This record gives sequence, structure tokens and C-alpha cells, in this order.
Amino acid sequence: MIVLLAFAAAFGIAIGSFLNVVAHRVPAGLSVVSPPSACPGCGSAITARDNVPVVSWLLLHARCRTCREPISARYPIVEAITGVVFVVVSLRFAPAFAEQLLLSPRLAAAAGLEWIVFLYLGAVSVALAAIDIDVRRLPDRIVLPSYVVGVALLGAVDLLRGDPTAVGTALAGSGAAALLFAVLWFARPGGMGLGDVKLAGVLGLFLGQLGVAQLAVGISAGFLLGGIFGVALLLSRRGGRRTAIPFGPWMLAGAWVGVLAGEPLAAAYLTVTGLT
Repeated sequence: MIVLLAFAAAFGIAIGSFLNVVAHRVPAGLSVVSPPSACPGCGSAITARDNVPVVSWLLLHARCRTCREPISARYPIVEAITGVVFVVVSLRFAPAFAEQLLLSPRLAAAAGLEWIVFLYLGAVSVALAAIDIDVRRLPDRIVLPSYVVGVALLGAVDLLRGDPTAVGTALAGSGAAALLFAVLWFARPGGMGLGDVKLAGVLGLFLGQLGVAQLAVGISAGFLLGGIFGVALLLSRRGGRRTAIPFGPWMLAGAWVGVLAGEPLAAAYLTVTGLT
């Protein structure tokens, strides 16, 4: 398991390097594959030895080798966060894959595919959070394809498990989450963006695949975390009631609370409130 987690971390860090490119170029409408990465200061192409995630930034002392222009700490931070995300996702989904590996190749394939699709969601979460923080946008170029990927791969997972109707729960979760956010968007113009509505549908799809408890906790946690952050801004006097706060990162963080701990949190809530 340690070897697997080390591989997940290394793979995540490598993906994080690409996500830096995505976060920079997608909002600008640029290709993420060409031209090759270059220093924004002098335009020098970044060589392979200077493009090793995290390590190159440390060895270069956070400066371009050619012009000595400072390199933002954001790059290794995004890479490291992605590595952590991939480890956490692997801790959540790899055990099910390992458990089925010797028992049922078909169910092992389903568990492995589910693991992969949530790694995809992890990568998308990092990219969208970075972009929303930067430019207050959740680009369709990332959000809309996630519907296709989610439906196709989660549908394949359910087919492998012999439960093709289960994808209906995921689609219902997507519709319910999107509808909730659409109502809020319509009721309070400017309170949230249309991008939040589209993202809600994606998160509802993935959360709905796991269950109603994960869906309810994941969506609720986003509002709770965003509200806590807003109150903290007010108390610290770093913002006011009209301060614009990107909600996408909190939606994504809340969704991952649902993915990782939705069932026990929902059970605890029902117990505390006496509803169970």
C-alpha cells in the first residue's frame, strides 16, 4: 500500500504540473498543449531539467535560469496539492479495488475504474479552484466535458457491477444539485455565477454515484465552508457583506467532504437531531 500511495503522490505531482498550464491557459482561451511552456519574463523555453515538478523550483531557488525572474510559489503549491489529492483519493478507493482483485476480476475492474474517475474529479477540482480564485470563472472547457466523462465512466462502473440502473441515481443527483443552484442563481442575481450552477451538476453526478448521504453532505458542506469563510472575512475586517468571494473552491471542498466522509457525517447528524 505504501508503494501504491507513493506512486499516486508522484503521479499526482506530475499531473499538477500540467494543471498549472491548464489554470493559466484555459481562461485565456489558449491551447494547453502548444506552444511549450516558457518563462513569462524572457520567453525562454523551459527545458526538461527545469520542468521537474517541485524539485526544479527548489533547485532554481524560485527563479528562471535565464533571466532570474522570480517563479511564483503557486506552481509547486498546485503540484504538491494535486499529489496530496491523489493520495487521499487512493486511500478512499484503492482498498475496494484490492479487495476485489482476487475475488472477482469484473468487480475489481469496476472498483478500479471508479478510482480512476474520482482521480479525474480530483484533478478537475484543483484546476477549477485555481482558476476561480484567479479570475472568478469556472470555464465551460473544463466543466462541460466533465459531464461526458462522468456519465460515460460511472455508467461503465455500474454496468460492470451488474447494476445499470444505478447511473440513474447519479443523474438524479446531478439534476437535483443543478436545480438547487439554478433556483438560488435566479432568486439572487449576482449572488453566484452560472458557472456555479453548471459545476453543481457535475458534483451532484459524482456524489449521487456514491449515495444520497454523500450527495446531501457534499452539497451542504460547500455552503457551510463558504459561509464560515465569509464570516471569517467579516470578523477580520478583510471584507464586507458585498465582498465578492469565489464560491467554486468551497463547492469543490464541500463535495470532497461528501466523498470522503458523507455517510458517517450524515449518520451522525441524524443521530444528534434525533431523526434516526
